[in-house]
Amino acid sequence: MLNLRMASTAAAQTVTPASDYRALVCLFLAGGADSYNFLVPSGTDEYNEYAGVRADLALPQADLHTLNIANSIGKDLGVHPGMSELRDLFNAGNLAWVTNVGTLIEPTTLSQYQNELVNLPLGLYSHADQIKQWQTSVPQSGEAIGWGGRTADLLHSLNDNDRISMNISVAGSNVWQNGNQTFQYSIGTDGSQGLSGYDWDWGGYPARGAAIDSQMDIEYQNLFQKTFAQSTRNALDAHEEFSAATQGIELATVFPETNLGSQLRMVAQTIAAHAALGMRRQTFFVQFGGWDHHDEVLGNMATMAPVISQAVAAFYAAMEEINEQNNVTLFTASDFGRTLTSNGEGSDHAWGGNHLVCGGAVNGANIYGTYPDLYADNPLDTGRGRLIPTTSVDEYFGELALWFGVSSSDLSMVLPNVTNFYTPGAMGPLGMMG
Repeated sequence: MLNLRMASTAAAQTVTPASDYRALVCLFLAGGADSYNFLVPSGTDEYNEYAGVRADLALPQADLHTLNIANSIGKDLGVHPGMSELRDLFNAGNLAWVTNVGTLIEPTTLSQYQNELVNLPLGLYSHADQIKQWQTSVPQSGEAIGWGGRTADLLHSLNDNDRISMNISVAGSNVWQNGNQTFQYSIGTDGSQGLSGYDWDWGGYPARGAAIDSQMDIEYQNLFQKTFAQSTRNALDAHEEFSAATQGIELATVFPETNLGSQLRMVAQTIAAHAALGMRRQTFFVQFGGWDHHDEVLGNMATMAPVISQAVAAFYAAMEEINEQNNVTLFTASDFGRTLTSNGEGSDHAWGGNHLVCGGAVNGANIYGTYPDLYADNPLDTGRGRLIPTTSVDEYFGELALWFGVSSSDLSMVLPNVTNFYTPGAMGPLGMMG
């Protein structure tokens, strides 16, 4: 596969020059993760409420890994039995949880929801709509420009290199990194993917490479042909530049032999090469799918939760190895949360859910947002334990964008609805970033 688009050289918004490096890593859990089995009440009274509503989906209380929460929230919480590494990162102050977060256009109560007195996200409980809305933070439209892309439009001029995009995807095409001026540069778990056979030096391949070069060197009169030839040349040059910078990177940190582990290992190698690539700001997109558990929730999560925990822990260790742990923040996102109640075999599409943020700049060992009561028909329950979010994605992403370098005055350019929940100022919406 060849990346034929290249970073725009159009002038970005005026930004303060930066000598530091920062990266955001979006780990998207495709399918809608049952995140109330990631972060679970562990105190007796709260656990009994949880067990009562979850029924056959409840995790055993004794198996939960208890969190040492720095900011008292009036509840004890634990994490899934397969997430001991995340427990350790949290207790060490390098990870936080953002609770009951989801897509909102404006603050919403159950009464407003029931009486249609508030604007609601399009296609609630729909995979396609909610995936796009989590990645654009514009739930009132079919917007195809992601908030990561809008952020890159503002900040890409901080980088010294406009030949390779600051938005790197190890999981193919996504909406989050689509910008008006910038785009995503797709790589694989082994690095940049060039034109097959172009630079091979045996058999008939040298002649093939020479033929391609000759086609690109022609002075075309047709605008389409001229643009295509130049784009191909730029993409080949970018592949060679990216490969030269990253292929020599050797990390001592051992990553798990999973697809997610391989994706995050490649992200770590690219971050280690940021100086050689001329990058001061980068975003990365990785994905772990298969979370649409309408059945076999407990069995599937027992297999999949450790994949997240082990890969994220290895990634943080790699950031420590290259001394970038304070400059890189990893966060999770997903289509939506899932119903607290069981359908008899699993859980179904819902709304608010729980997400983790990991990095040395995170004010860790804390819970952000409001962890809700989980009893049936509670004041946030639209039915079957579909909880109205008490924290908007705008607040969640606003924290990350401000830390990344977006100014408070430009924040609404990145997140058009953010002022419905937060007045930009010196402090972030949630306070989770140092």
